Amino acid sequence: MHSEFPLDRLGWSAFYSQQLALDDLSAGYPARVGNVQRSLITVLCERGELDVVLPPRLASVEAAIAVGDWLLIEHEAPRVLRVLERRSLISRMAAGIEQRTQAIAANLDTLFVVTSCNEDFNLSRLERYFTVGKHAQVATVIVLTKADLCTEAETFVAQVRSIARDIAVLALNATTHTEATALTPWLERGQTVAFVGSSGVGKSTLVNALLAGEVQTTSGIREQDAKGRHTTTSRQMFALASGAWVIDTPGMRELKLGSMEAAVSAVFDDIETLARECRFRDCRHHDDAGCGLQAAVATGRLDARRLDSYRKLVREAERASQSVRERRAIERRWGRMHRITSRRGPGTSRE
Repeated sequence: MHSEFPLDRLGWSAFYSQQLALDDLSAGYPARVGNVQRSLITVLCERGELDVVLPPRLASVEAAIAVGDWLLIEHEAPRVLRVLERRSLISRMAAGIEQRTQAIAANLDTLFVVTSCNEDFNLSRLERYFTVGKHAQVATVIVLTKADLCTEAETFVAQVRSIARDIAVLALNATTHTEATALTPWLERGQTVAFVGSSGVGKSTLVNALLAGEVQTTSGIREQDAKGRHTTTSRQMFALASGAWVIDTPGMRELKLGSMEAAVSAVFDDIETLARECRFRDCRHHDDAGCGLQAAVATGRLDARRLDSYRKLVREAERASQSVRERRAIERRWGRMHRITSRRGPGTSRE
């Protein structure tokens, strides 16, 4: 059993307390998810750190439990009674053909998107992360690591700023605590931040630098292609001396968008503005005559790569929305069938 964790230190606020009635507090107490490994959930609370049991009814719901979630735990046993409504959720569509939402981290204040000043750097991938952060309504900060190994770090910074005017961009050496302190403005007491990005870009190294100790196992990159090796295998929340909490996440080879059309529009607001110059309202922005976006590319007002990224994310978000609508329609049909069957009772005939 570890030391106790005051609720305000864990990030508790009026948003969560307003969700609990007196009956809830009589039945259980609030705790925050600090670690998730398959079926094992570790929570932090005023009683300390403990493992809890998740009932099947909660394990089966979409994006059920994420690091950073607030739970209500039964007083008499380490069982989860309910999951409190989230203030924010960073999520993606699970890989494969199954259209399922995968939770990454919940109740964040800041999302640090980490990439490195080498071949891993990819503007289109960053636009994906911007969209995920915008959809969750979480402040996003770009951290460019391995700046000490690059002679043109400012060039990378300028490229990021060309696609993200309102996002802070930092270039640093992730291995030193001194440079990691550049993140201090986002690490006040009770704040929760998460690091996301590809494998090997320095997420765990940066966490270790902030903690001033070797907490997460780290490894180098493959020099031939700058691809990182997987180090972090689970999502876990660490306490910083400032009173903030940091969540490290496994490297993601694929970040599929969910139903995020509004977020895509916000991230590509410059393209949305140019699209108004299209001759036709139903322009596909591909090879249509009179397309304002194609004209903008031809005159140099719009980068062809950015337009391609925009079209791809729009299609992805629309497909996800369609899948969600279809799944909900199926669930409604099954629900109606179940209610009709229940009213008839066992052995009841239609005749």
